[in-house]
Amino acid sequence: MDYKLYINGKWLDGSDRMAVYNKYNDQLIGTLPRVDQKQLDQALAAAEQGAQAMAELPAHRRATILFATAQALQARREEIAKLIAAEAGKALKFARVEVDRAISTFTLAGEEAKRLHGETVPLDAVPSGEGYFGFYVRRPVGVVAAITPFNFPLNLVAHKVAPALAAGNALVLKPAATTPLTAVILCECLEAAGLPPGVINLVNGAGRTVGEWLVTDPRVSKITFTGSVPVGERILSIAGIKKVTLELGNTAPIIIAPDADLDLVAKKAAVGAFYNSGQVCISTQRIYGQTQVYEPFTEKFVAATNALVVGDPLDERVDVGPLIAASEVERVAEWVHEATTGGARVLTGGKRQGNVYYPTVIANTTPEMKVVAEEVFGPVASVIQVDSFEEALAQADKTSFGLQASIFTRDINRVFQAIKRLNFGGVIINDVPSFRADHMPYGGNRNSGLGREGVKFAMEEMTNIQMVVIKTI
Repeated sequence: MDYKLYINGKWLDGSDRMAVYNKYNDQLIGTLPRVDQKQLDQALAAAEQGAQAMAELPAHRRATILFATAQALQARREEIAKLIAAEAGKALKFARVEVDRAISTFTLAGEEAKRLHGETVPLDAVPSGEGYFGFYVRRPVGVVAAITPFNFPLNLVAHKVAPALAAGNALVLKPAATTPLTAVILCECLEAAGLPPGVINLVNGAGRTVGEWLVTDPRVSKITFTGSVPVGERILSIAGIKKVTLELGNTAPIIIAPDADLDLVAKKAAVGAFYNSGQVCISTQRIYGQTQVYEPFTEKFVAATNALVVGDPLDERVDVGPLIAASEVERVAEWVHEATTGGARVLTGGKRQGNVYYPTVIANTTPEMKVVAEEVFGPVASVIQVDSFEEALAQADKTSFGLQASIFTRDINRVFQAIKRLNFGGVIINDVPSFRADHMPYGGNRNSGLGREGVKFAMEEMTNIQMVVIKTI
């Protein structure tokens, strides 16, 4: 099927088309034009005009459009889920969850569109403010450049598009080149919901060309990006003076206290480590267990891992599908080989079949190994034995990342000890690091990024404060 770009309310073709393949069987799904500089200029010009129109649109009308988009997504739920499963390789059961989350994200944005407001400021708190009245309002930034990843081709797009629209902005959206087709369907839903022309503009192409043209353009006031640390650093180095939100990587740890329910942890960790083939920023990667729980937990975790069904993501029974590309399978295999060469031991997995890398549990790792120190972004988790809860906290926090971590315990003292000790954007108690509710503040510290997502918090990042001061006379 041939898909088109969406620019200024029109569906546009192009001579240079990119092919999108099923990640499990490599069959062609469809093609989408690669945007050229002229079309990108048209998209940015349209977004400038769209931003003016959107800023003037009353909050209740923005909310109506967002609610209608959620309804349009609901009507096409199964179609979209199957497309996600094919182009991203995500198991269909989890693709359906992604669509449901996107519906929720647009619904939340419709609600928040009605709640965007400022506050009064008591200027007479200082002598110079006597006789003055002050308040501030939040104004949309204008044009938002949204650059999104392959692993959640709908909901991570929704987390940029929905808040931007709720706050009264326009967008130029560049989805991942490996999974752009779901974004086309989203634009169809937005169009059907009555979004004015020019407010969202869909472009397609490689990050090193189209992405760089987009983030360096002076018409863009805000960049919101989800992806790798090197690309995030590149964006910051070339963007100029713009607002930037970056959601980057992680090496998400779990800490298992001696009082934890090991059956619960094992089942949760198996899903948290291996759903979407571990291609999740908050996928469980490092699991720390004290001596008394390490062996029984590891046995249960391996059993829970082996119970996962691996194969074609469009099969209803499947839990784990392929990685996004053969090159990623090769990279993950190389990292596992590096670990085993250095003395680590594969307890299960460690093999590939086509673009699938089987869920892999590794023991006897060291902190320097890539599977521990760097973001695997694949179906690999390390189980690590420690002598104490304090040592587990220290090792978990010994990372350049800081997105989300989790603790399993019934002891409230350990909970607060972890909260104080861990420098992560989120600390999850008695669930895996991949827990996320779409309205909560979400983002990382250190190399895990800048700013926060979650509809309300993303809207704050996508607005400017305008202070108003009135002198009474």
